[in-house]
Amino acid sequence: MKLSIIIIGDEILIGQVTDTNSGAVARVFGPMGWDIACVRTVPDEKRAIHEAVEAALAEAELVICTGGLGPTKDDITKHTLAEIFGGPMRRDPEVVDNIRRVFRLRGLAMNSLTEAQADVPESCRVVQNLFGTAPVMWFERSGRVLVSMPGVPFETEGMLPEVARLVAARFDSDNVLRHRCMMVGGITESALAERLAAWEAALPPYMHLAYLPVPGLIRLRLDGRGRDAAALDAEMARQFDGLKAAVGEHMRYDGDASAAEIVLAACRRHGYTLGTAESCTGGTIASRVTAVAGCSDVFAGSVVSYANSVKAAVLGVSAADIEALGAVSREVVEQMAAGARCALGCDCAVATSGIAGPGGAVEGKPVGTVWIAAATPAGVQSRLLHLPGNRARVIDRASTEALMLLASML
Repeated sequence: MKLSIIIIGDEILIGQVTDTNSGAVARVFGPMGWDIACVRTVPDEKRAIHEAVEAALAEAELVICTGGLGPTKDDITKHTLAEIFGGPMRRDPEVVDNIRRVFRLRGLAMNSLTEAQADVPESCRVVQNLFGTAPVMWFERSGRVLVSMPGVPFETEGMLPEVARLVAARFDSDNVLRHRCMMVGGITESALAERLAAWEAALPPYMHLAYLPVPGLIRLRLDGRGRDAAALDAEMARQFDGLKAAVGEHMRYDGDASAAEIVLAACRRHGYTLGTAESCTGGTIASRVTAVAGCSDVFAGSVVSYANSVKAAVLGVSAADIEALGAVSREVVEQMAAGARCALGCDCAVATSGIAGPGGAVEGKPVGTVWIAAATPAGVQSRLLHLPGNRARVIDRASTEALMLLASML
């Protein structure tokens, strides 16, 4: 069965807001056996929405659109859908009650524009939005379903489980889709593809391996599709074991995880705590770690030692080494990592010192030169990186590489 996604909003098309809703929809419905036929992004314009809806309904049994359900004049999705599916508008009292509940919880006063969000087409089935004020609307035509959802990502993601439950009850599907992921490091994508060529060639035709590189890591995703869930799960497990053997020492994590999640899991296995000493990454590594729920049992803290005086006074880095070798050097970054263990009282630490740009380059150390180090109870290791791209990309890649250096040591 096919699913088409429509993302509505001028703010998406001009790059003011990044679309995350299509990915959220795909992640929920893909494992349910739905093939994503198309993702369309259209402006807040009646004709564009109308054409996108008709095209999507022609190609897919299920259409999910997000956006354009707010209380302002530029939010025209609801009225356009009323024209497409027919029927006058009506004020839904349950939606009014829900809007009042939301506003009461937020300590806000209702107004007429907000209450007008309870006006819905007669042709739709209302699904109460538990995370906001605009209701989810369910339309049907000729056996095909369109679900209109709010564009706010928090609301979309919050309501997707309920929409998925309703879709599963509406459509019978004997098709099962399964995914298994692993994270790989310390090897290029092309070298990994060569290493896995024989294993990949022997895959059954209903399975496929996807290579999904991110800075410093490669996500391998094994996809399988079939009608017998138990048989598919068993064969997926067998093939995934073969993939683990083929990847060998480059496997960093069984599952889909960020570099921070991988390091936290490795620290937990050893009973270790973690800290960071960051110069050019400016606290990015600590931010990534603390973004992982439950990290408090591992993460001790961070020293953002941007100034050389902080490196010396807080982390105990030799001022003479900074003067003679520069802050961007093996000796300094290794002392930063070791110093963080002492200053923060943690078992492991990662450190970064580099030139993120666009300025700051010196002879022999161009923009993108970054030293990283990791310290454990067993010792300290460091690496010199030459990273391409702008400042944000250098910081992003250096943060991942520092975490993965520690992961490989653990």
